[in-house]
Amino acid sequence: MTTSWSEHSQPRPFSEQIIWLTGASSGIGEALVHALQAECRHLIISARNAQALQELAERYNNVSIQVADITNASQMLAAAAAIKAQFGYIDTLIANAGTCEYVDVDQFDSALIRRVIDTNFFGLINTVEAALPLLQKSPRGYIAGMSSSVTWLAMPRAQAYGASKAAVRHFLECMQADLKHKGVDVGIISPGFVQTPLTDRNDFPMPGKIDAEEAAIIIIKGLKRRQLEIRFPFLFTLILRIIGALPARLRLKITSAMARNNQQPDTGDRHS
Repeated sequence: MTTSWSEHSQPRPFSEQIIWLTGASSGIGEALVHALQAECRHLIISARNAQALQELAERYNNVSIQVADITNASQMLAAAAAIKAQFGYIDTLIANAGTCEYVDVDQFDSALIRRVIDTNFFGLINTVEAALPLLQKSPRGYIAGMSSSVTWLAMPRAQAYGASKAAVRHFLECMQADLKHKGVDVGIISPGFVQTPLTDRNDFPMPGKIDAEEAAIIIIKGLKRRQLEIRFPFLFTLILRIIGALPARLRLKITSAMARNNQQPDTGDRHS
């Protein structure tokens, strides 16, 4: 039985890689820009906010920008075409861009759920579609997509955010299987609470919260190891996974105790 070339191919050393990062204008994405540029050959950053991207890129000689909205498939394909024209390939895609809004079941809003899923799930789909041909030009490409620790435990008010990130997890796990022998590895990033402009809007306790700079360091360590899952912080995510594995009635008793009555929805802007 023969084994395909792609199964044996080795990735470029991280220091020689060309990396494409979405959602780079704020939060975890911005922290990743500052940390990644010192670690890789070239970093391409994308978001909707052209001014924020330009200000970041001007600080470094190995950072370039591609302004694009992940919810617009045509814009993402155009960005990929520009990257192909300049570099011909990318080694790593970090599909980081996303948003968060919370649901108020007393004022149920299907449009809220639709726009969160459009950004977090279909935005990631658009990003992967654009980037995959570029990744296949690398000796061994790597996709790292942003999911969330919320996928281990269905919690109050997270109907939109949690469903979108659960869809991301399932999609990426399917891609892990389909791309394993095609020269592209896939990792899932599953953070807990990270201090960003999005979480600054939260009006509830955020146990285990870390700053974006610490999150970026952890993510980069995981990228270098090409981990199937990069999850953090350890204790918080472990607790969520344990509760999520409990019998359904006991799990519901815990999560329903977290619910609040007469709450107003919290909203956040996309970090893109």
